[in-house]
Amino acid sequence: MDIQQTDFPGLLVITPRVFADERGFFKETYQQERYQKVGVNETFVQDNSSRSSAGILRGLHFQVKRPQAKLVFVVQGEIFDVCVDLRKNSPTFGKSFSITLTAENHQQLFVPAGFAHGFYVLSPHADFMYKCSDYYFPEHEKTLLWNDPALEIDWPITTEPILSEKDRNGLPLNECEYFETL
Repeated sequence: MDIQQTDFPGLLVITPRVFADERGFFKETYQQERYQKVGVNETFVQDNSSRSSAGILRGLHFQVKRPQAKLVFVVQGEIFDVCVDLRKNSPTFGKSFSITLTAENHQQLFVPAGFAHGFYVLSPHADFMYKCSDYYFPEHEKTLLWNDPALEIDWPITTEPILSEKDRNGLPLNECEYFETL
């Protein structure tokens, strides 16, 4: 497994070992002991899967109470994945990180608690999987405005993205709640 540290404390790009031959491939998407050795110490309590079509943008979501760490990856297709650091005591507070995750590159992103997270679908459709360190509580979920200029996200968008009402009505960074002590 290859681990890439980012400039964001705790945010890791992980490429698992892939064993491929003429029949296809095999990879471990998570193995607790191996991930703990590289600093992913969360206990994951919920796995989620979503399918989205081209042009859909989901996010940027976070839970104010009961924040979630996530291990995310693409099973089919290609996405532009974005994280925004909302940890007030972090040197990268208010900054964004982005990466293209694909089924072919097998990369995973470990997103620590305290980040807003979202993605934009680049392929005809994308199947996206993620493990969460806490349960989903809709009453605690907040949305950061995906196109807030303060975030300086260079989205690879050529036409108006398809958004949920929740995502259209996200708050700009200067109006969002953030995490004081994560």
